[in-house]
Amino acid sequence: MKNDYCTFYLVRHGETEWNALKLVQGHTDIPLNEKGEHQAKNLGQKLNKIRFDSIFSSDLLRAKKTAEIIAIERKIEVKTTEKLRERYFGRLEGKSWEGEASELKYLWKKFINLTDEERKIHKLERVENNNDLMNRLIPFLREIAVIYGGKNILIVTHGGLMRAFLLHVGYGTDETLPSGAIDNLAYIKVDYDGVNFFIKETFGIKKITPRK
Repeated sequence: MKNDYCTFYLVRHGETEWNALKLVQGHTDIPLNEKGEHQAKNLGQKLNKIRFDSIFSSDLLRAKKTAEIIAIERKIEVKTTEKLRERYFGRLEGKSWEGEASELKYLWKKFINLTDEERKIHKLERVENNNDLMNRLIPFLREIAVIYGGKNILIVTHGGLMRAFLLHVGYGTDETLPSGAIDNLAYIKVDYDGVNFFIKETFGIKKITPRK
């Protein structure tokens, strides 16, 4: 029987200097550092036996460059879109997760369901919550699946978007998949049957076992 599942490989971009310094990136367009480029080459080799029928990427430099490095020997054009961007963090971008942006530790759980009122109170009016992220990612995946039924698709994106997706499909919770659980060049292999998403494999994702 023909398998019409579309298989996605969602990959996080390689390391940037802001990753190394633990700064909030969001939509700020920071390029890969040298380590990040090496990471992308290594993942490209790890996935070299997989035939990708198309490659999509966030339009931010760190993701686009990662996709181009993986794609270079495959001779596949990388198509970019804003729909695969990281969460927008507004005034918090460029600040330290451990210093200036320490308020994020208080606000982090709220990002799942941050209300309009809370955004105003904390001057985060345009910051995206997890529903905002899924409202741009899920329709995009479904649209691609219609075009590429039965194919393998590489999607290079960002840790925040991938984490929100895993929460959305019930793979984990805010406690078992905390901030920082998704490493640079981590990936999620996902099958989509036209209705549901099925997590088939993960790499570089640190899921915590809850205490009993």
